[in-house]
Amino acid sequence: MSIRRENLRMVGKLVVVAAGMFAFGYALVPIYQKVCDALGINILAIGERQVPGGSTALPSNTQVDTSRTITVEFDANARGPWEFRPAQRSVQVHPGQLTTVMYEFQNVQNRRMAAQAIPSYAPRQSAAHFNKLECFCFNQYTLEPGEKKQWPVAFVIDPRLPKDVTTITLSYTFFEVGAPVPSAPSAAAPAQPRS
Repeated sequence: MSIRRENLRMVGKLVVVAAGMFAFGYALVPIYQKVCDALGINILAIGERQVPGGSTALPSNTQVDTSRTITVEFDANARGPWEFRPAQRSVQVHPGQLTTVMYEFQNVQNRRMAAQAIPSYAPRQSAAHFNKLECFCFNQYTLEPGEKKQWPVAFVIDPRLPKDVTTITLSYTFFEVGAPVPSAPSAAAPAQPRS
């Protein structure tokens, strides 16, 4: 009989522990909200709440530095027989502002091709401050003969970009994958002196 009584006591303890765990899990959401509010962690959710007597407009993005304007120029280099160009040559942006531009590509060959783009930046120190959120350069693409595509580049320039940088050039070189890459154009060879 004592074993049966011990088993019943153990089951009772387990039921109490399970009920306590359920209650704690149920109470975690309000506890989490109170802790975040007290510590100021969940700042973004504050703008989503209705404030009595206050404006319902969302606060402006304080990450954008409207005191500065950066010119971003776009360049495209096609290393092969296809058409590749930006939809626009330049944009004016503020550091911290999300911007999206499009690049256009067309396979003008009579065969299927796989290609990829490689980005570069000028001046060189701007590369660390040019944050791409979406870019076609992350993937390889297969295009059918005559197929046209448009690809977005979404980016944000870090407000910590040095103040002396007012223009950034984003350049892409588009090349065929799996095919011999043509050599880069070189300066004319110097003339050999005659003997």
